Amino acid sequence: MFSLKVFLVVYVIWNCYVFIAMGRDKRRARLHRWRIPEASLLFMGAALGGIGLYSGMKVFHHKTAHSKFVIGAPLLILLNLLLLGFFYYAGHYRLNLF
Repeated sequence: MFSLKVFLVVYVIWNCYVFIAMGRDKRRARLHRWRIPEASLLFMGAALGGIGLYSGMKVFHHKTAHSKFVIGAPLLILLNLLLLGFFYYAGHYRLNLF
């Protein structure tokens, strides 16, 4: 069984990684270098990294003019919370999903 503590540690590390990815992409944009594709950043946010994505937007002022990030990042946080709630519920009540 997967421990809640282990999950939370992995969740925090993943969101830190997404946050750092936003910072790296901003730096690369300023230096006119190869960038992380927007689809990859959004995918990382959808893969339970919504908080890191949104935090990176705010701290680094990155992608704040793009509506798919301005609208998408908060929606991804909501989606992440729904997924976390679902998996918590499924694990708590021992639902057989597969």
